[in-house]
Amino acid sequence: MFSPKSFVSEAIQKVRKEVTGRAVVAVSGGIDSTVAAKISSDALGSGILAIYVDTGFMRLGENEDVRETLSRLGINYKIVEEEHLFLERLKGVTDPESKRKIIGKTFIDVFEREAIAFGADYLVQGTIAPDWIESGGGLRDTIKSHHNVGGLPEKVNLKIVEPLRDLYKDEVREIAEFYEIPKMRQPFPGPGMAVRIIGEITKERLEILKRATSILEANVSKMEKIPWQYFVVLLADRATGVHGDRRIYGSTVAIRCVNSTDGMTADFTPMPLELLAKISREITNGIPEICRVVYDITDKPPATIEWE
Repeated sequence: MFSPKSFVSEAIQKVRKEVTGRAVVAVSGGIDSTVAAKISSDALGSGILAIYVDTGFMRLGENEDVRETLSRLGINYKIVEEEHLFLERLKGVTDPESKRKIIGKTFIDVFEREAIAFGADYLVQGTIAPDWIESGGGLRDTIKSHHNVGGLPEKVNLKIVEPLRDLYKDEVREIAEFYEIPKMRQPFPGPGMAVRIIGEITKERLEILKRATSILEANVSKMEKIPWQYFVVLLADRATGVHGDRRIYGSTVAIRCVNSTDGMTADFTPMPLELLAKISREITNGIPEICRVVYDITDKPPATIEWE
């Protein structure tokens, strides 16, 4: 039976043994990287600096939540604004794997720069088992590259440390409870909304997706039983619609709600039709660029949780 207390004790000792000097910790705002940052902080104290990179692909209010959580946990941290850099490097890119690899390379470039400033030779990541399994770990086929595994460039000038590498999401949540980490928001991919925009990523499309996501989250948060993960995907296809008495040609978004334990498999959530109708109306009435809303009823497998 998994024991969070025993794991934490062993992980702290392992980090102390593995890291001979200073380290930066990649923090995304999600539970995996937050737990990895807390373990590293307990192991190395002021010898670590948690780096949260604002890529521009984050949900509304994400930066404030990260700042509050890391401060409450007593973790030494820094927030780096890099939206322009990420958008510039992704300009014109539409292939999902190319996006992930560009994002992974850009993250590393930022972390290496910040590591030099901090005098660190190590990079701690919150990689967990599903990340490297889906990225083709061992003899497996690559399902999709995760930005912190398969999306990394071949050459990284920092030594990678992954204290959670053999854990699954449910085990990481147990550690979060052990640490009394404030209730985390739902799982969120490291590349952020970049993997929830099909086609080219632009600032304009990001803003549309953020607004639609905010509407979905506000409604779902009022449910008696909240899905494990829920989000909006902005599709590349456009569709004919009507606003007032005017014909428009607008965007389509897909809503994805799933329940899972470890992230390896997931079942789509049978959402109440009345709630879906309300969300659809709020999105199409409040965001004129969107004229169609669909609901994804696919399990994992055959689909992955994220669309890209």
